[in-house]
Amino acid sequence: MSALVSSDDVPGWMRGLVEATDGIDARTFTRISPPPAGTGRAAAVLMLFGEGPNGPDVLLLRRSDTLGSHPGQVAFPGGAADPTDDGPVDTALREAFEETGVLRSGVRPVAQLPELYVPVSKYVVTPVLAHWDEPSPVAPVDFNETAAVARVPIAHLADPANRFRVAHPSGYSGPAFSAPGMLVWGFTAGLVDGLLALGGWEQPWDRADVRDLELALRAT
Repeated sequence: MSALVSSDDVPGWMRGLVEATDGIDARTFTRISPPPAGTGRAAAVLMLFGEGPNGPDVLLLRRSDTLGSHPGQVAFPGGAADPTDDGPVDTALREAFEETGVLRSGVRPVAQLPELYVPVSKYVVTPVLAHWDEPSPVAPVDFNETAAVARVPIAHLADPANRFRVAHPSGYSGPAFSAPGMLVWGFTAGLVDGLLALGGWEQPWDRADVRDLELALRAT
């Protein structure tokens, strides 16, 4: 992890997460190793934590069903790096604004987490952890790209009633979260799973509850 601010610069409820990310590597979130340098496409996502009416929350979006890559999936705001971007933080903030309208002036980047590889899209993704110092209104900017935007309470994601695993006939199996109108699974669910554990928010849940992915998607 590359810290951008001191843990003293974030609210107390987020301090444990920031401190726990110090020194972690990609294995905290995935078992997939990045490809050789220069063979993957650089990208970044913004893991933006704020405090809303229902306590600490995190910003998520649901991608449009018409997209050619990961259609309909829930994700953190983010995307591929542009040549004009000044590093992963700039990429994450630019993409978050373009997708959800979040204003970078109210966001405090806290840390860059280790690069993670997404084989399906061949992206090498840098997660950027941030605190929402001054929340701004958010909504889909372009419905051709973003179907929905939501601030999901940490307490909801940590609730054992909203946690299970999903499996696909292809052999894929991984953590999942039920959120209002959304099923969080795949790469994003792996990140959320790791963040809940690092932040000390995880509660015991039934890891033996494995559901068919397609059926779980239809139930949202």
